[in-house]
Amino acid sequence: MNTLKVGLLMGALSILLVMMGGAIGGNGGAVIFFLIAMAMNFFGYFYSDKLAIKMTGSYPVSEEEAPELYAMIRRLSQRAGLPMPRIYIQPSPQPNAFATGRNPSHSAVAVTEGLLRLLSPAELEGVMAHELAHIKNRDVLVGTIAAALAGAISMMANVLQWGAIFGMGRNDDEEGGSMAGGLIMAIIAPIIAMIIQMSISRSREYMADTTGAQIAGSPDGLSNALLKLESAAHRVPMAVNPAASHLFIINPLSGASFAKLFSTHPPIQERVERLRKVRV
Repeated sequence: MNTLKVGLLMGALSILLVMMGGAIGGNGGAVIFFLIAMAMNFFGYFYSDKLAIKMTGSYPVSEEEAPELYAMIRRLSQRAGLPMPRIYIQPSPQPNAFATGRNPSHSAVAVTEGLLRLLSPAELEGVMAHELAHIKNRDVLVGTIAAALAGAISMMANVLQWGAIFGMGRNDDEEGGSMAGGLIMAIIAPIIAMIIQMSISRSREYMADTTGAQIAGSPDGLSNALLKLESAAHRVPMAVNPAASHLFIINPLSGASFAKLFSTHPPIQERVERLRKVRV
C-alpha cells in the first residue's frame, strides 16, 4: 500500500511541477520541469533521509554525547524489530521530532533540543516509539518525498510570482508562458501540494500513534507528550520550511493561523482520545 502511495505522490506532485514549467516557459518549460521532477523523484527516493536532515538543519549526535537517548532508542528498536536508526538533533527550542529514510535499513530519527529539555523519560520514550512506528510502518519515505517536491513547488511559485511582476511570458506566442497562467499556477499549485500532503499525513499520524503505543508498552507517555508539545508549539516558534512541516510529530507551525487552516496533522485532542482507547 505504501509503495502505491509513493507512486501516486510522485506522480501528482510531478504533474504540478510540469504544469508550472508550462506556465513559465510553455512547452519547453514543461519539458524542462518534467526532467527536474524525474531527477527529484530519483534523488528523493535514494537520498530521502539526507534531504530531510538538510531541510531541518539537524546534526548527528554520537552515543558518547547522548548515551541515555541511544539506550532508549536501541531498546525501543529491539521491541519493534527494527535496526538501530541514525540519531540527529535539530537545533530548535521548540519540542518536536521526526523520522526519515526510505526503509528501516536507511532510517534516521531526529529530536529537537527543546524536546530533550521538556519531556520526562516516559514521555520521551512515547515520542521515540511514535517515530520508530513511522519507520516500522514504512511511511517515512512518503513524507520525505512530499517535503522535497512540495518545497520545489513552493520555490517555483515564488519564481512565477516574480516573473509575473516583471512581465515574464508572452501572450502572443503559443510556445511561451502566459503571465495570467503563471499567476494562477503560483496561487493554486502550493495549495494543491499542501492538500496532497494533508491527505497522506493525517492517516499516517493516527497509525503511528497506535503502533508507537504498542512499541512503548503504554499509550500514556505519548498522550501526555502530545499535550505538552501542542502547548509549547503555540509559544515557541520554529524556523522550518513549511513543506517539511508534515514530517514532525506535531505541526511545528501550529502557532500560525494559516498553518492551522491547512494543517497536515490531525487535532491533538483527537489523537489523545484515540490513544487512551488503545489496549497494549
